[in-house]
Amino acid sequence: MQTAVIIIAYTNNFNRFKNWRRFASYCGIAPFPYQSDTSIKGKAKVSHLANKKLKSIINMCAISAIQHNPEIKHYYLKRVSQGKNKMSTINIVRNKLIARVFAVIKRQTPYIDTMKFAA
Repeated sequence: MQTAVIIIAYTNNFNRFKNWRRFASYCGIAPFPYQSDTSIKGKAKVSHLANKKLKSIINMCAISAIQHNPEIKHYYLKRVSQGKNKMSTINIVRNKLIARVFAVIKRQTPYIDTMKFAA
């Protein structure tokens, strides 16, 4: 409940940002490639110029989702077993959660857990 109120406040009732990607960039969880002109010099990293309070709140939501949501837990364990970086995977989960929030607001419908219907 507190996270929902904070997200509503920071997005000005979802009017401040056009889409979830811009909000993710504001939170500091959208990865940007490290490049200069046409050469790519390293792997993608998140910006250090972020709203750190909001980023920490969304991080706690992602960790909680990994622990309690079967779909996200399965996704996390699958990526880690493939040898992917744990923090990179947590960042992807953060982005998934923000995308879900914005999708629910845009569609004006409650979230539907599709894993429940998969047989």
